Amino acid sequence: MVRLFFVLLTGFLLTACGSNSSENYIPKPKGFPRIDLPVADYTLLDPAYPYQFEYNKAARILPDTFARSEPNWIFINYPTFHASVQLTYKPVRGDMNRLRAMLEDSYKLAARHNIKAYSIEQRQIRLKSGLEASVIDLSGEVPSQVQFVTTDSTTHFLRGALYFNTATENDSLQPVIQYIRKDIMHLLNTLTWRKQP
Repeated sequence: MVRLFFVLLTGFLLTACGSNSSENYIPKPKGFPRIDLPVADYTLLDPAYPYQFEYNKAARILPDTFARSEPNWIFINYPTFHASVQLTYKPVRGDMNRLRAMLEDSYKLAARHNIKAYSIEQRQIRLKSGLEASVIDLSGEVPSQVQFVTTDSTTHFLRGALYFNTATENDSLQPVIQYIRKDIMHLLNTLTWRKQP
């Protein structure tokens, strides 16, 4: 009886092991982390700044606390995605040389990504307000995937850049990049300047 039990057990184990042989192995496709994107719902920025726009309620407005930050610099922080859009604002004060220097600095900051970028695509777009913005899309393993600059040429200058605080590769982040890019376009199309005293 014991021998019969061992013979049956051995036969069962050999059959079970044989069904999982390498002949029947099917490789699994490479996967990406699941990212749930909330439906965009927008709210108006606090009127304390010299600019105003609508931003996604999934984000929080945080002050820029870097040592070299200036007044009215903020982060639109997306805690769920470990991402932020850094906004740097400067008054133009009617000084064309100052404006030119700020524009040159913005393009130099974008050009620093040339080393790792597969492509850099810059577009001039007309906003609903009638102003223009320069939007730069960068692809590759770059620290900032979307940047923009807009100005009214005489009083206000605003630059924005998207950054992620994560080691996840940009291919995996592509749905989030596109989601936040839509928010950036919404920001630009709802942007208004406050009158300076």
